[in-house]
Amino acid sequence: MARGGSTAAPPAFPLPLLLLLSNAFFACCCLAAPPGALVTNVPGFAGSKLPSKHYAGYVTVDEAHGRRLFYYLVESERDPAKDPVVLWLNGGPGCSSFDGFVYEHGPFNFEAGGSAGSLPKLHLNPYSWSKVSSVIYLDSPAGVGLSYSKNVSDYETGDLKTAADSHTFLLKWFQLYPEFLTNPFYIAGESYAGVYVPTLSHEVVKGIQKGDKPIINFKGYMVGNGVCDTVFDGNALVPFAHGMALISESIYKEANTACQENYWNASSATCDEALSKVDAVLGGLNIYDILEPCYHGTNTKEVIPQNNKLPPSFKDLGVTSKPLPVRTRMHGRAWPLRAPVRDGRVPSWQELAASVPHGVPCMSDEVATAWLNNDNVRSAIHAEPVSSIGPWELCTNKLDFNHDAGSMIIYHKNLTSQGYRAFIYSGDHDMCVPHTGTEAWTASLGYGIIDSWRQWTVNDQVAGYTQGYENGLTFATIKGAGHTVPEYKPQESLAFYSRWLNGTKL
Repeated sequence: MARGGSTAAPPAFPLPLLLLLSNAFFACCCLAAPPGALVTNVPGFAGSKLPSKHYAGYVTVDEAHGRRLFYYLVESERDPAKDPVVLWLNGGPGCSSFDGFVYEHGPFNFEAGGSAGSLPKLHLNPYSWSKVSSVIYLDSPAGVGLSYSKNVSDYETGDLKTAADSHTFLLKWFQLYPEFLTNPFYIAGESYAGVYVPTLSHEVVKGIQKGDKPIINFKGYMVGNGVCDTVFDGNALVPFAHGMALISESIYKEANTACQENYWNASSATCDEALSKVDAVLGGLNIYDILEPCYHGTNTKEVIPQNNKLPPSFKDLGVTSKPLPVRTRMHGRAWPLRAPVRDGRVPSWQELAASVPHGVPCMSDEVATAWLNNDNVRSAIHAEPVSSIGPWELCTNKLDFNHDAGSMIIYHKNLTSQGYRAFIYSGDHDMCVPHTGTEAWTASLGYGIIDSWRQWTVNDQVAGYTQGYENGLTFATIKGAGHTVPEYKPQESLAFYSRWLNGTKL
């Protein structure tokens, strides 16, 4: 008995122990992965056995509307019982996360079939992120990829509704897969997922604090070439182009003087005129990777005679380390130059294609389209058939999407100040979301530097540069990479991904 005759308070359990006990109880009361979700056959893959288990299917996030989100889970090839679980989101808004699955870090490399529209051939990807983690590829929001709603009003959506639905998805998904409740959980994505990731992370943290069940063992998030803030992103391109020697010193000085470093929102005719010179000089470049043509494969080097006197580095431009040709379009926000995401309605890809003089550059996704619109593939991965929900498109025009979450800086500040780890990375040759803006807003959070700017290496070669801040924030660039880093730097992307997840230095 305590002094005064009152009963002593029960002992307080530390939060990690409470999480472990709660999730252990929850797991005992629930079944493991739903057997109907197991993918037993992957059309196009001729191998005798997959290196890990795959699951796919739908989670209904709104019963009344019939709003269903599609996911594809690739279990870790290493130790799925202990390895991190990572949710992957592609951007757009309106683009399918099968972009990441097919073209970036999924379990397969896709080889085009013998004729247009025929079933592609699948080969194991030696640099799949499933080598070190279980990855959930989620099509979000409804209307994107293989996700859909029976109520078309759901296709009028935005950042906040998308984050709320994705959080509902996660809570229901972990009910279906309770065996992963104690695994470290991360959220990752690229491009417009620079909005999806922090807003969803915010919802997850709010849910943990409210006591939503099951309790998600959320540890942090990562964003690649992600949009963040109108001003920082909008003012990034001109300094990037100057630093990359794409515009001359005189053009840069003229723009700088006329616009007073406010490039995204020109306030005078003089500024507009100066920026039109910038746009004219940059026209024709691949906005997603200034070093690359729109299409290249393993035989591109043959275009240059071997006895040519060009340095080896120039002969290698356009050559990928992947064993198969890379697609003819790089993923990303195909905005016109200097057009950052602003508050309000976000135009679709199709609208952008109509507004840009030469259309959205490098658009072609034959392999993914042929695979995901094949009836046998749809059946094998438990997706609704084309006859029911329509064809798969990389980026849809179904949505009426609003950017209603504002700047992401306050989200990043809030999450990192609570101790959640954040990894922000950029391909250093991406002109769609230039690293100059990303590095600037990362520094603007005001955290002290604990790991000064330095090289990081893969196989004794410099792979990029990194800087570490307080509160678990890391910024990194990947040398020679564009907007979709894993597509063109698969070995390097697996290296930084694995090291960061494991908490080791790049």
